[in-house]
Amino acid sequence: MKVVVVGGASTYTPELVEGLARHHDVLGATEIVLLDPDTARLEVVGGLAKRMLDHAGWQGVLRCTGERSSALDGANVVLLQLRVGGQTARLSDETFPLECGCIGQETTGVGGLAKALRTVPVVLDLADEVRRRSAPDAWIIDFTNPVGIVTRALLEHGHQALGLCNVAIGFQRAFASWLGVDPEIVRLDHVGLNHLTWIRKVLVDGTDVLPSIIDDHAAELEQRTQLPIELIRDLRAVPSYYLHYFYRHDAVLAQQRGGGTRAAEVMRIEADLIEMYRDPSLVTKPALLDERGGAFYSEAAVRLMSSLIGGRDDVHVVNLRNGDTIPTLPADTVIEVPAMVGIGGATALPVDPLPPDMSGLIHHVAAYERLALQAALSGDDSDARRALLAHPLVGQWEIVGDVWRRLRDANQAYLPGARGRS
Repeated sequence: MKVVVVGGASTYTPELVEGLARHHDVLGATEIVLLDPDTARLEVVGGLAKRMLDHAGWQGVLRCTGERSSALDGANVVLLQLRVGGQTARLSDETFPLECGCIGQETTGVGGLAKALRTVPVVLDLADEVRRRSAPDAWIIDFTNPVGIVTRALLEHGHQALGLCNVAIGFQRAFASWLGVDPEIVRLDHVGLNHLTWIRKVLVDGTDVLPSIIDDHAAELEQRTQLPIELIRDLRAVPSYYLHYFYRHDAVLAQQRGGGTRAAEVMRIEADLIEMYRDPSLVTKPALLDERGGAFYSEAAVRLMSSLIGGRDDVHVVNLRNGDTIPTLPADTVIEVPAMVGIGGATALPVDPLPPDMSGLIHHVAAYERLALQAALSGDDSDARRALLAHPLVGQWEIVGDVWRRLRDANQAYLPGARGRS
């Protein structure tokens, strides 16, 4: 079994490698390829990856390369964790929106559109080569944000793909820890779009324990969601962290304007991590990596690969085509829900009807995502402006014009096919 990690020079990679090493007996990977055009950084990250795999006693082959075609030849799973434009582009995404009165965040709102415009064409070009070179039944697992839009692009172009996010597994592991139970017996009623989800039930051996979690762990929930417990009680559900941009927009915007960006913080963390990775005595992922984000990404990815390739039928929270799972949404919408996953792919589990507030917000953002993908494919200014106008965190024409000019100017290097300049 050959696993290819696109964006292999990412500081995330040791997180993923740890999971591949720990579960090598379950997954059965015999070859891991780290693919990245930044070969200098890849040498550093790949060096740590090799030491980690050797330390774990893994007997397979690790290759690090910047050459795409040979990397993808015969691949069974291709994991996407790339970042077009790097952290420099992210810093821009999280800075200029603030000057226009918009939230500065890399996957939500203005920053999410900027990232989608840069990322979708690159991912589709890569996926076409996966189709030409990889194994006939190869799977693409997308961890690249914005996951919902990127996964939708892959599916609309006929690729065998699922989107993956670590939000659900992060909550699952936190709840299990608070309850003192094995995470494997915790099941979540997790529903929505990527980075726009709510957990409406927490099932332990079939019993919903969410009400007691809300009562007994109010402080932990407030810290994890950045939302007041009174709101969580009103919703009777636990929102993802990303919903605090919607529910507390003005307060978050004021906070962002008064402090540094997450991108700047991540850049500092990454610089320190790369220096740590150079240490030839380091054979495990450093604790600092937890501050980078992406906790439990490796666990989620390895478990998902084990089901898709190894035949371990299990329930995973993934991004997949809606079909008739949420009947009020178009069938081609990409939703994030629990699904039964096996060699044949993923089938969404039934979802209880959504209350009006959740349903309304999902429909609003789903409409934006459709327009955002259209803009990423067309390169047309008017499509991009319509996407911004449709997003509930933007949505005013005067703001849209200013935002789009700044976004376009900051991303000229990544939008070579843009048309309709104004």
